[in-house]
Amino acid sequence: MLSVFKGRLASSIGLALGSLLGGVAISLSAQAPAQAQAAYGSYIGIGPAFGNGQVGVAINGRYNILELPVSIRGAAFIGDGSAFVPTISYDFPLSFNTEVYLGAGVTFASEGSVMGDGTSFVLQPGVDYTLNNSNLVIYGNAIVPIGGSGTTTAVQGGVGIQF
Repeated sequence: MLSVFKGRLASSIGLALGSLLGGVAISLSAQAPAQAQAAYGSYIGIGPAFGNGQVGVAINGRYNILELPVSIRGAAFIGDGSAFVPTISYDFPLSFNTEVYLGAGVTFASEGSVMGDGTSFVLQPGVDYTLNNSNLVIYGNAIVPIGGSGTTTAVQGGVGIQF
């Protein structure tokens, strides 16, 4: 009688495990394929900036709004003069870890900065690339003034760390 009970118990366990493994296999095969989406994560970074015949240091930040393809960005330029450029960008994914973006904002620049010495509306085309298996982001962009006087285009790039 004990051997019959052990046989039924072993059979029941085998059936349960087989059903469980089969269900897992079916659920994994029914998942939708991954799609490209904006590179996740906010970051802060540093790198060189060039413009107005000047070379400076740019400190950049990005706050990614996860529910939307939108980011809030800011750049602070430090050199002979200084400038601050807050922008809001629309982020367009090219792959899982690369995106291009177009930002719009305003520059506030002092004399001698890489942005010139004025205030104007700006457009900011750029690219973010997140390194595989890392929290590092490589980025680059241009800040192009539209209207205003005394401002010039600046180009910058750098390396950031996601948080």
